[in-house]
Amino acid sequence: MTAFAMHKTNGKHKNYNDPNATPQKRWDDCLPLPALSPVVTRLILFVVSIVCFVVSYDGDFVFDDSEAIVGNKDLQPERPITDLLYHDFWGNKLTNKSHKSYRPLTVLTYRWNYWLAGGLHPLGFHVVNIVLHGVVSVLFLSAFSSLLSGQGTSRTAGHDDEKASPVSKSAFFCSLLFAVHPVHTESVAGLVGRADLLCAVFFLLSFLAYVRACSDDENGSVYRPERVGWSWMLLSALCCFLATFSKEQGITVIGICCAYDIIIVSGVDPLKLIGLKSSASSSKQKAHQNGHNSHPEELSPWVKCLIQRQCVLVVSAFVFLLVRLQVMGLSPPTFQVPDNPHSFVNGSLYRGLNYNYLYAINGWLLLNPWWLCFDWSMGCIPTITSLADPRLVFVCVFWAFIGCLVFHTLSGELVHEKRCAMLGLAFLVGTFLPASNLLFRVGFVIAERNLYLPSAGFCILVTMGTVRLSSYRPLRQMVGVGVCLLCLVFIARCIHRSRHWRDELTLYSEGEKVCPLNGKVHYNIAKLRGDRGEVDFAINKYRLAIELNPEYDQAMNNLANILKDRGENLEAHSLLTRAVTINPEFAAAWMNLGIVQAQLKQYEAAESSYRTAILHRRKYPDCYYNLGNLYLEQKRHEDALAAWHNATILKPEHVNSWSNAIILLDNLGHQEQAVRMGEVALKILPDAAPLWFNIGNTQGKLERWADSERSFLNAIRLDPREARFHLNLGVLYHRWGKLDKAEQAYRKALERDPHNPSTQENLNMLERKRNNS
Repeated sequence: MTAFAMHKTNGKHKNYNDPNATPQKRWDDCLPLPALSPVVTRLILFVVSIVCFVVSYDGDFVFDDSEAIVGNKDLQPERPITDLLYHDFWGNKLTNKSHKSYRPLTVLTYRWNYWLAGGLHPLGFHVVNIVLHGVVSVLFLSAFSSLLSGQGTSRTAGHDDEKASPVSKSAFFCSLLFAVHPVHTESVAGLVGRADLLCAVFFLLSFLAYVRACSDDENGSVYRPERVGWSWMLLSALCCFLATFSKEQGITVIGICCAYDIIIVSGVDPLKLIGLKSSASSSKQKAHQNGHNSHPEELSPWVKCLIQRQCVLVVSAFVFLLVRLQVMGLSPPTFQVPDNPHSFVNGSLYRGLNYNYLYAINGWLLLNPWWLCFDWSMGCIPTITSLADPRLVFVCVFWAFIGCLVFHTLSGELVHEKRCAMLGLAFLVGTFLPASNLLFRVGFVIAERNLYLPSAGFCILVTMGTVRLSSYRPLRQMVGVGVCLLCLVFIARCIHRSRHWRDELTLYSEGEKVCPLNGKVHYNIAKLRGDRGEVDFAINKYRLAIELNPEYDQAMNNLANILKDRGENLEAHSLLTRAVTINPEFAAAWMNLGIVQAQLKQYEAAESSYRTAILHRRKYPDCYYNLGNLYLEQKRHEDALAAWHNATILKPEHVNSWSNAIILLDNLGHQEQAVRMGEVALKILPDAAPLWFNIGNTQGKLERWADSERSFLNAIRLDPREARFHLNLGVLYHRWGKLDKAEQAYRKALERDPHNPSTQENLNMLERKRNNS
């Protein structure tokens, strides 16, 4: 006789199509919620999920959106679509320095947004995210119905018409709790969260296809563990593949399907399976098993089918992992200490304690999602380096609660409610596993968007507890009030938090309140305020970021740039030297160090810094441009032209390199060559006013008056507020003998720059010339 124990629903099935059958009372009917039809329930879930996050529909690109969308060249139509298969989520090649986030399907949807909107307009991106969350919430209703109803679908025994059958109350409450959970704000309001939303869609489709593979072929109303729906299994594997290519977390659906098959469909007690419980069955169960297996030495048909289904899951997981490793180049991603300091703590004991503390924090965010932040890296959560750290009490409480929950779930007879709780735990733990640091080091401390799928397991556990409380009649009314208040509070929190994600300054300022010790929060505020011209404020914030994280090389680089522009070259030199010492491959810091050294007349050191920057970033047009400027200052004209030429090859639209090369050729007396170079540049940059201006100057020296006039007028058309354009046009007319036009050009130049002595002097010369004539 087999050691497996069948669930009671797998015994003799009732005739659910009998119209005279008495409807059975559901185990969750005690929940103080209305019994609604599937159509009405889905409509409510979709509308509520949209209401929670709709205020973010017109938000900007914020935080990681800048790198994943705004700066991602893979979104642009001119890029071959096949590049998505060879680049990571951020548009970089999957080299050893990549974070290995491989999500081509998600990037493809970004590309569609870009194409439909005709460019980078955040509105369309946000609308898609909000709608996707609504779709996920509706799909979870079907998934939760399969998990919680005790049937293969949400159909109720005794009802033949599925549309007339009310949805399981537990599934409705569980889906509603998921739809309004505030921890999902980052996934919905932050556009990078598209990966989680898209992954969840295919994750659920994969799971629902697997449910169908284990249920009746005709109506799917009851489990059929003794059959394998191969077409549905294939569809499930395909959707799993799509989920994994939306986000790596998608592969965990295989584990959820495995647990669902064993615990719910086949009714196996895991402890009996591994021999930790007595495998003795009741006489009725034994008779049922013997009825399926006339030869005790042979496996029952349902056991054979279970093994076949599990084999398909294992093979699918192996194939997907193999493909994923091949895409990664068979090398793991590399991260720096600030990305995830807890994984760099010395000693396995302390690393384990830090990991467990992070698990507890994640659990607290699910339980109390008021303490939310856009970034949890660096000093946001200080590492645990002592056994006397009081935060370890929190870890003990967390695991005591989990232990009690597991013990209650596994002890005694494994009734339906306990099986549902067990699936809730599997969902919570299984989908969180890729973010746990156990399988591999991850590049974050805590990421709220990684709780999008695990929160479904949390919702199941909360639902099971709510059903248990509701089963006590004196508490039922109180539970109903509590459920309503919880949903209203969560909806309000979602709306409140979504407003924070509408613009970067609000998001970063709110993050500062939650994580004042996080240097990255202050760095982002400094960068944003600095770009807005609030230099003194930015300097203070950069200094605070460096104080909180003395090895924050990016903050040192940005602060040094500001100080360099203010002429404080010595401190800028010190900061940049520290930055390249901390991170010797920091190309931007090497280039900026070269600029400071050039200003300090340290020409050899500057050239060495530029060369080092190019060594670490071969395609670096800005560095070649600055190297050309260094050569120009040293009067190494040929080297300067070569450096600017390299810059324009790497970046044909590099206006400053074209302009400097044209000016240098002009100054060296090579006017014809300068004009030819300008004509080449204008084919690439026809709307670059500086190019037209520089070419006009050169044409004027060649006394090609009409051509020069046309060039200056084009420059003025493109930038009419630039005073020197009008001034040089006046000089052209002055030399050309068109004195009236010259006077008009000079006066327009004075209107734009009244304090320019050259303009007033030329105007005076013009008046004297008229008087003398």
